[in-house]
Amino acid sequence: MVDQAFDAIVVGAGAAGLMCAMTAGQRGRRILLLDHGAEPGAKILISGGGRCNFTNRETPAGRFLSQNPHFAKSALSRYQPGDFIELLGRHGISWHEKTLGQLFCDGSARQVVAMLVSECTAGRVDLRLAHRVTQLRHDGVFQVETDQGGFTAPALVIASGGLSIPKLGATGLAYDVARQFGVPVVPPAPALVPLAFAEPVVDMMRALSGTACEVVVAAGRTVFREAMLFTHRGLSGPAILQVSSYLSPGDEITIDLMPERDALPWLLERKRERPRIALRTALAEALPQRLAQALAPADDAPPLGGTPDRALAALAERLKRWRLTPSGTEGYAKAEVTRGGIDTRALSSRTMETRTVPGLHFIGEAVDVTGWLGGYNFQWAWASGFAAGQAL
Repeated sequence: MVDQAFDAIVVGAGAAGLMCAMTAGQRGRRILLLDHGAEPGAKILISGGGRCNFTNRETPAGRFLSQNPHFAKSALSRYQPGDFIELLGRHGISWHEKTLGQLFCDGSARQVVAMLVSECTAGRVDLRLAHRVTQLRHDGVFQVETDQGGFTAPALVIASGGLSIPKLGATGLAYDVARQFGVPVVPPAPALVPLAFAEPVVDMMRALSGTACEVVVAAGRTVFREAMLFTHRGLSGPAILQVSSYLSPGDEITIDLMPERDALPWLLERKRERPRIALRTALAEALPQRLAQALAPADDAPPLGGTPDRALAALAERLKRWRLTPSGTEGYAKAEVTRGGIDTRALSSRTMETRTVPGLHFIGEAVDVTGWLGGYNFQWAWASGFAAGQAL
């Protein structure tokens, strides 16, 4: 049996889909919100260590990657971080700011999901979970077949996300729909993802697994200063996740392991002042001990005073400009988000509607707009969902 009583169908009850549905529902539209999962907001629930890094103090368009760097400006200007903060305030949800403008709930991410569902309820949104889309057709209206029945509406919003974190149910539905309707797609790839390395460099990283330090990491002209973490497969941590979004296969990264110091003058000064100490002892003053041990010669090496200046110069070069070429990434299983997606040239930046198929919208992670780590991707979800919800 087909239910034709809806003004729009939103597929995907994540951050963008919930925002779109509640916005349109509270404008008097009859909205059906479908999700194949057993509960809404699966990625919201695990974000920020369970506390939901729901936005950032500042979300300029320059902190979002897209083939069209201007596309996100319209939606981001019309739904800003302060708008979401105001929504939290109306629901009594307290929050705090961490480093680099990142905003987190004081309590649980479940509060954010409950708030969004409550707002959907206020808009009389028909939320149906455990409904897997099996077929889509368009013949004047959109016909959505699911394993729980069929539905029709004149408008369809795809908010099904990307391919990241498949254990939460991520699928390529958005790309399948795009191909079906002839909407171009920028090839998707894992983003905000740990980097993997080949031997022999990974052997050192494996031995240092769990060691973290503050670094400056660069890919071309793109530079981030945050924490880096050694792993069994390579490198992770905020600095690495950030730069990963800017890498193509074969690209090199450069890491400054000692951002607070000019390494060679510092080493030479230590050599003059404390010639009898071991090099690794000196390095441990500026680096985690395990990293200092990995970078310095063995215990039977001469003391710092007996280390040639040219050897210290070579070490300083590595400390300040450690050049590495990743063998790959840890893939969608560990990626925070998916970069690429629905080509923004096919969408209206104001309504998120496709230019060639009236009534068909794409929002959120499915679109070729990828934010930095730190709440930016949630802000894109809220902003793009609001834009489509206002347009329905």
